[in-house]
Amino acid sequence: MKTEQCIYSDSKGWVKKSDERLGKLAQLVFLFGNKDLLKIQQHIDFIRNTYPVAQIVGCSTSGEIFQEEVMNNNIVCTAVWFENTQIIVAVEHIDAMENSFRVGENLAEKLDKEGLVHIMVFSEGLNINGSELTKGLNSKLNDKISVTGGLAGDQIAFVETVMVFNGPGVKNLVLGIGFYGEHLKVGYGSMGGWDSFGVDREVTRSEGNILYELDGQPALELYKRYLGDHAAGLPASALLFPLSLRLKDTETALVRTILAVNEADGSMTFAGDIPQGEYVRLMKANNDKLIYGASDAAEMSKVSLQQSSPDLAILISCVGRKIVLKQRAEEELEVIREVIGNSVTMTGFYSYGEICPLKPFAQHCELHNQTMTITLFKED
Repeated sequence: MKTEQCIYSDSKGWVKKSDERLGKLAQLVFLFGNKDLLKIQQHIDFIRNTYPVAQIVGCSTSGEIFQEEVMNNNIVCTAVWFENTQIIVAVEHIDAMENSFRVGENLAEKLDKEGLVHIMVFSEGLNINGSELTKGLNSKLNDKISVTGGLAGDQIAFVETVMVFNGPGVKNLVLGIGFYGEHLKVGYGSMGGWDSFGVDREVTRSEGNILYELDGQPALELYKRYLGDHAAGLPASALLFPLSLRLKDTETALVRTILAVNEADGSMTFAGDIPQGEYVRLMKANNDKLIYGASDAAEMSKVSLQQSSPDLAILISCVGRKIVLKQRAEEELEVIREVIGNSVTMTGFYSYGEICPLKPFAQHCELHNQTMTITLFKED
C-alpha cells in the first residue's frame, strides 16, 4: 500500500503534500472538506484528472484532518494504491430518516461477502438515524464483517451535509466502501473521555431518535434548565453537553448528541436512537480526558491490528470534541501519532457521528457520538 496527499485552499489552490507517483495507480481517493468546495465541479475534475482510475469517495466535514493538523474550509485529498486489495463501492440514497434501517440493509446486500474484509461507511449527516443505519448493516452482515466510518459534518451549522462519489458533493447519500482480499489487515478503536454526572433519568417517552420525555418531564425543558445560559445556543451548544445512554443488561454506555430541537413539542432529535425505558445521564467535558480518550482509541486500534505497523489511519472525531478542545484539538492527533508511529499517513474529519464496534476484534458496529474513532489499514 502507498499513499499520497494534497490539499486545496482558496488562498493557495491545490498543493501536493507528498508524491509517490500514484496518479495512474491509485484505486481509491478520500476527499474530506468544506461542503461548498466539494460541490464545485472543477475540484472533482482536478482529482479525476490526477487519479483517472480511482473511485473518489468522501464527505463534508466540521473540520478536516491532515496528519497532525486540524483544518477548516479546505479539501484534504488522500490517494491510496493497494497492491493486493480490491475496492468496491456501494451507494444508497436516503429520502427520509425513517428509512435508515433499510438503507443499511441495502448497502450490506450490495457488497459481495466473498473475500470481504472490512466496510467503511460515510453517510449523510443530518437526514439519517445512525443507530438504525448500523442496525440495518448488522442485520445482513451477521457480525462477521467489521464496519467503521462516520456521518458527514457541516461545521456547527447543522444545515446541510454532502457526500462525494465520483462527482461533486450531493445530499442524502450513504456510501459503503468494501475492502476485499486476504492481504489487508484492519484495526479499529473508539473512545470518548466525557464525564457523566447527576442522577440516571429514565426515557419515559421517545420514538426512535426523537426524545420527548425524561422522568415524565418534557425533555427539552429539563435539558434547558441544565444548560442555563448555554440554552440560547441550541442545537450547537448541545455539543458541549451530550447524554450518556446506558444499554440494558450491560455495562456498556453510548454517547448521544443532539442534532435538532423542536420548540413546538419540546422534543430533541439525536444522531442515534434513545430507546424508551432506557436510562441516560447528563455529561460534560474534561479536556484532559478527551485527549487521553484519543490515545486509548489509538491503543485499541493497534490491538485489533495485532500490533502490525499500519500504512494508513482514517480518523473520525466528533465536532463536539473540536469545539470543547479549541486550540488543543491538535493534541488528540499528536497523541495518536505517538501511538501509531511517524510513518503512518493520517487523514479524516470531524463528524456528526462515528461508527465502530465497541471492542477490538468485535464485528458488531454501533453508532457513537463524541468519540475519536480510528481505522488502521495495513497491507501485507
